[in-house]
Amino acid sequence: MENKKIKKYLKIIITCVIVGLFVWFLLLRPYLQFKGNEDKFLKAAKRYYEVYPNELPSGSRVGTVTLKELAHKSFLTEDLYVPYSNDTCSIEESWVKVRKEDGEYKYYTYLKCGVLSSIVDHKGPEITLKGEEEITINKGEEYEELGVESVIDNSDGKMSTKDVVIDSSEVKTDQIGTYEVKYTIADSLDNETVKIRTVNVVQRLKNTVLNDTENTGVYTGTGVSNYIRFSNILFRIIDVDGDNVRIVTSDDIANVNYDAIDDWLEYFKDHLTDEAKKYLVENTHCTDTLTEENVSTTKECSSNSKANTYNILSAQDINKTLDEAGESYLYPATISWLANSKNEEEAWATKIRFINYDAQNMVNGQNYMAFDKDYNFGIRPVLTIKGDEVIKSGDGTEDNPYSLEETTKGKANDNLNTRYSGEYLEYSGYIWRIMEVAKDNSIKVIMEDTLQQGDFSSGIAYETTDESKIYDPTQRGNIGYVINQKTGDYINSGYFVNKKIEVPIYKNLVKYNEESTTKEYTVRFAAPNMYEMFTSSANTTGSYWLINSSREVERKYMVSDNGVVYYDKLSDRTTSYARIVGYLNKNCKILSGSGTKQDPYQIVK
Repeated sequence: MENKKIKKYLKIIITCVIVGLFVWFLLLRPYLQFKGNEDKFLKAAKRYYEVYPNELPSGSRVGTVTLKELAHKSFLTEDLYVPYSNDTCSIEESWVKVRKEDGEYKYYTYLKCGVLSSIVDHKGPEITLKGEEEITINKGEEYEELGVESVIDNSDGKMSTKDVVIDSSEVKTDQIGTYEVKYTIADSLDNETVKIRTVNVVQRLKNTVLNDTENTGVYTGTGVSNYIRFSNILFRIIDVDGDNVRIVTSDDIANVNYDAIDDWLEYFKDHLTDEAKKYLVENTHCTDTLTEENVSTTKECSSNSKANTYNILSAQDINKTLDEAGESYLYPATISWLANSKNEEEAWATKIRFINYDAQNMVNGQNYMAFDKDYNFGIRPVLTIKGDEVIKSGDGTEDNPYSLEETTKGKANDNLNTRYSGEYLEYSGYIWRIMEVAKDNSIKVIMEDTLQQGDFSSGIAYETTDESKIYDPTQRGNIGYVINQKTGDYINSGYFVNKKIEVPIYKNLVKYNEESTTKEYTVRFAAPNMYEMFTSSANTTGSYWLINSSREVERKYMVSDNGVVYYDKLSDRTTSYARIVGYLNKNCKILSGSGTKQDPYQIVK
């Protein structure tokens, strides 16, 4: 029995010893070491003020000396360590403050050593702002200071909001950027708090248009800086429409017959990026039937299309943009269709200048003419996008258009086939544009300008005896044969792949989605199809042949050097240059560049 009692007492004693050691090593010893450090810190501070009595504060002011300063000036000759650690106490956050109270100086020590810190008021007041801590304003708007809701300190209690110093001097509302407004206050022990309100100065699309147009919402005249890059395509801003903004491609994208415009616009929409489509909103569009008397003057619309996400310009759109001299940035160098019909057989088209011939005289300066709806003329899609979207970059000029940055740029080592329709690249000394990525991941591209070297230097013609000059890459003397066989002599064809293409063959007139038959050929290079993306251009240095052909004698198609499709029959002697279409290898990668015309991608395989 006695042995059991002895063992029990021994267990209790051992337990107490262990607990005591635990308390000593984990609590008491670190605490005593910390208090010793705190005492050394305070004594060093007092010596500092003995040496520098002029540093002692007067009145109600508070003097502060940091651990860093005491160590730097050798008032502390040893480092203060966190207990059981080789880490030193914080030299930035540790301080001794002094102020005069009842005629004597009183010292307050705050030492921070790891998880241990002095029990003294070391926190600044808590500032609560009125409104949000992050606000967004439009470029050009005046910054309105919302102020402070309350200030509460853990020692001094509720403080006056009037004592908060507000510094908004950094906010520049005339420049896009992120700025800070600083709210500063200190408690009676000079513990300071700085609260930050973030101010984002942005350029919203709608507000930008309103600012540019003196709140009319409509750009007028020529030379206006209203370019915007959207879905990798250069557009011009037309106007503000309610809460939204309408834009139109700066140039024709392709050529199409009037009655097929809606079908072609569906094709165009499919080539917009998925991200760009999220910015689109449905909108109606003017489709009035206009006469010779009112086409150039009317600005009002009495008949609208059903709401959708795409349209084309109307005569009313252009007439609203005319300046006092009758000029508008919307008049194209090409001939472009308008949404307005003249009658059942004819529709209106526009051009920067038509020359109208009649038996008596030549009228120069006409901007509207009616044409048979079977003709293939330029098409410039109109989109409506959300007006509250933020312009992320650009200044509206052609070289630096506005951008919503809805599509990210390609990076070095990205596969080219991950990029999008509309982007530019440079290869073999020429600028090319991505038309689309094929199902086999090769990249269909079109040369931005015409090829005018060697066999192509004076243009090429159909030199065959067949009455119908149908595009055929296998027939000698055919322009299709010359383009496929000779292009590789002047362009490095190493990155291009052979591809099976379809040549549309029409019975009479060439019309969108109405080809009667097709023929397949395997080629490396071909002419463009007038109905595909970016096949129209008013910027080439020469005319160029199209792949479209007809069984009707002499019904061949080419684009003139000002971007207009010849709609009359062309003789066998007609020559034109070649604008090359090909498919780049799916393994091509981006080496550098940003995909714009000014900074095209450089590629490597």
